[in-house]
Amino acid sequence: MTQIRSKILATLFATAFSFGTVAQAETALTIGYLQIERERPPTLSNLDPIPEDNGLAGAQTGLEDNLTTGKFLGQTYEMITEVVYLGEDPAQTAKALLEQTPYLVLDADAEALLAVADLPEAQEALIFNTAAGELDLRSAACRANVLHTAASDAMRTDALAQVLVKKRWSDLVMITGTHAADVSYAEAMRRSLTKFGLKLSAEKNWVFDADMRRNAAQEVPLFTQDFGDYDALIVADEVHDFGRYILYNTWEARPVVGSEGLTAVNWSPVIEQWGAAQLHSRFEDTHGREMTAQDYAAWAAVRTLGEAMTRTGAADLPTLRDYILSDKFELAGFKGRPLTFRDWNGQLRQPIAIAHPRALVAQAPLEGFLHQFNELDSLGLDRPESTCEAFK
Repeated sequence: MTQIRSKILATLFATAFSFGTVAQAETALTIGYLQIERERPPTLSNLDPIPEDNGLAGAQTGLEDNLTTGKFLGQTYEMITEVVYLGEDPAQTAKALLEQTPYLVLDADAEALLAVADLPEAQEALIFNTAAGELDLRSAACRANVLHTAASDAMRTDALAQVLVKKRWSDLVMITGTHAADVSYAEAMRRSLTKFGLKLSAEKNWVFDADMRRNAAQEVPLFTQDFGDYDALIVADEVHDFGRYILYNTWEARPVVGSEGLTAVNWSPVIEQWGAAQLHSRFEDTHGREMTAQDYAAWAAVRTLGEAMTRTGAADLPTLRDYILSDKFELAGFKGRPLTFRDWNGQLRQPIAIAHPRALVAQAPLEGFLHQFNELDSLGLDRPESTCEAFK
């Protein structure tokens, strides 16, 4: 089996301060980063290629942040990286990583995530999902050994639905792609519209196989003509295949939201407040590109472990897991609010940015969308909505 293995090892010891403080005993923590490649569907445009180190670069930035804090506390961190290529069995690589550490940051689709989480070797592990947004992973298919730093599809669509309510865009139509990610996003959007008292007046599936780079100005107006008048058009195109060609080509000149146009994301380069600009700068200086949403999810996973070890002074799984899921844990995530984990399904609570490629428009939860315990729980599956039993 072909593997790429990289180790980032720091051996930093805290020294006694000049005023006589004695250095603490060293505590070490090893993190495994596992990328399981999946087949990417072909898209009409390659203007926005997925970086080869998407996610991994974010984890490395989180590791550097952990090391910066750890050197003053006698704490060391190591990250072991493995890649499973298409056609290879991820179980063998996952087992090998789990022999070295119980902490696994995982870049995989939902199917591969569950396969790894259900390994006998993973039952005494803590796995961070940084890529899969499916609702079921936070509900009926949840696993007690999986925490989610990736925002769920429901969190993103709930955030967008709040904007639609706030702007009083109630007459809505939607175009849905045919890929699994598109379908999952569309399902989440329908659920969010119902949750916030909205509904679709029309919906169409995108089934074109023509080259929209040449035909969009002719095909898209005809495709959207029978929608009639409406307030906003929702595009469910999570693989970014056709959505870019919908903008400014619709029969009616109306806002486009969803996967294109005005989008809801857990991270974007246009976020500049709350110290986010500094995180962007550090990331860009090291990796030479912008930080993606998946980079942020991987950064948050690694930083979660670092924060937990800093606060507890321990590196064992029971102590860290209990602390992470307790009401004592908070992660400073550069989003204006402390980030915490939901103890009923392992999802990281986090604000969601409403943005277009050039600017931040709003950050959800929006003002007026209240919750009896935590306003961030107005985004995604709240405790009564989730059927997850694993965390009880």
